[in-house]
Amino acid sequence: MNEFQLKALKWAQQFKYVAWLHHNHISYPCESFINCLAVSDSAINFNGNEILNQLKNQIEPRWLFGYLGYDLVEELEDINCNNPKTIDAPKSIFFEPTHLILFEKEKIKIISNNKNTVLAEINSLDLSLASSQLFHTLNLQCSITKSEYLANVGHIIEQIQKGDIYEINYSIEFSAVNYILDPLSTYLDLNTLSPTPFSSYLKLDKLYILGASPERFIKKEGDKIISQPIKGTKRRGKTPVEDAQNITDLTNSPKERSENIMIVDLVRNDLSKTCKPGTVKVQELCGIYTFKQVHQMISTVVAQCEDVPIVDIIKNAFPMGSMTGAPKVSAMNLIQQFENHHRGIYSGAIGYFTPEQDFDFNVVIRSLVYDQLNQKLSFCVGSAITALSNPEEEYTECLLKAKAIFEVLGIENNKIP
Repeated sequence: MNEFQLKALKWAQQFKYVAWLHHNHISYPCESFINCLAVSDSAINFNGNEILNQLKNQIEPRWLFGYLGYDLVEELEDINCNNPKTIDAPKSIFFEPTHLILFEKEKIKIISNNKNTVLAEINSLDLSLASSQLFHTLNLQCSITKSEYLANVGHIIEQIQKGDIYEINYSIEFSAVNYILDPLSTYLDLNTLSPTPFSSYLKLDKLYILGASPERFIKKEGDKIISQPIKGTKRRGKTPVEDAQNITDLTNSPKERSENIMIVDLVRNDLSKTCKPGTVKVQELCGIYTFKQVHQMISTVVAQCEDVPIVDIIKNAFPMGSMTGAPKVSAMNLIQQFENHHRGIYSGAIGYFTPEQDFDFNVVIRSLVYDQLNQKLSFCVGSAITALSNPEEEYTECLLKAKAIFEVLGIENNKIP
């Protein structure tokens, strides 16, 4: 992040709604997020239920930024997301930017009725006057004890062995109340510790989402649809030799490959609902990609979309199969049964729609949600449970995925709840 981008992000805090998307200059198949900053003082007013249908009516030749929460599954299937909530967030928030800054490769593009004023205000900002991170006592709680987690994973494996399900993404929540943090400083620290190709910072009135997601949910570019499920995680090695061995282990792991391939099949089925027959293809299967904190196994599925409302493309693929399991509906029902926390924004999607009817959304993982008004924070981590799962290893994987957030919050390994 260069100085102008940092100034722009700090300048944006005066607005009620802010969306910052950043790819951190990380190479990614089918490209990463665009680098952009969108701001506004108003958002779309969604009334009651049927939010996805309301969103469909909002798609015009304009930019929209926001998120789709996991709770939207209630509109798609007979599922009630009624587990206890730490943060009571809306199912979805979107806004049209008053000012939009696109940080392109060779230039900066400002879409605004007051371009010169925006540029002058950003350039005049004195970064030396910026507030620093404030640290307070954090009493972090986990939604479940380790012994309860291990027992639940054992029960899920029994369900799999009975043939009720093939795979499920099972998650746990870490949360705290009466906690004050500086959302922007926290995001900047997180992005330094864990730079990812789908990084995001959303300020939505008093609700903040600080994201370090490495995963794309779905992208539309012209008539091309791209979805890139991640299944398969390995920690970075402490030495180059160990790091190379970890990549080899991940590449050759029957468990990790089977997890990934099952979700690829699910994603192919989801895309086939709104894409032209015979166009759904696996462009890359089980590719290995390295990030600062972890190695990941990523597959890329592409298709050619039919002439349908673009929200329907998202609707038929939501939520990302990597965050549910397979079969999807059975997995989501078991999620409600075995998880004792409310997913809310976690495992949903953050992204944007363009005036050209294109879109790009990440998967909300490795992300911290902060309710500034009620001083509550929450973040969830999960892993894929299959017949080959080892409960202890799955628990370790969850902690690995939370590592960067733990560090940002000052949580030491021996103090993880």
